[in-house]
Amino acid sequence: MASDWNWENGEGLLGLDSPAEWDAAYERGERRLGTAAIGLAFNCPLREASPRILRAMRLPDPAQRGFAYTAAGTAARLNGELTPELYAALRAEGHHGIAAAAVDDTLDYVPFRQLPPWFKWRTVASKAEDKLKTWHLTLTYATEDARNTLRRRRS
Repeated sequence: MASDWNWENGEGLLGLDSPAEWDAAYERGERRLGTAAIGLAFNCPLREASPRILRAMRLPDPAQRGFAYTAAGTAARLNGELTPELYAALRAEGHHGIAAAAVDDTLDYVPFRQLPPWFKWRTVASKAEDKLKTWHLTLTYATEDARNTLRRRRS
């Protein structure tokens, strides 16, 4: 299968199913390790993919780090759980920026009762934030409708 993995342009890396190949590429200093981490999330057990995803989260290239966080979100979607180390890495990054989508995937696909405390808190806080945004938009639309009605009456 190694012939299907093109480290130069990334072709085929989403099909990567060999943690040993990822490790060898890491040692060689290949550029597309974050992309390959997504492949591991798709094709390997969580316990095997997790250490590689964590290493990819520390890559110097911001784009590849972003793909590593995507891999964490993918792992949460596919497995309905994460390893304690992945939970810790997502918590350390926070629910914004590069980790926002991965945290959202974790909140959406891991059962609430299985989430660590910080993620449970984020679930509640996120729902409260969404409710406040909804109320704000409702008030904004009502104000705009009232203004439009007054303008039509004046003309």
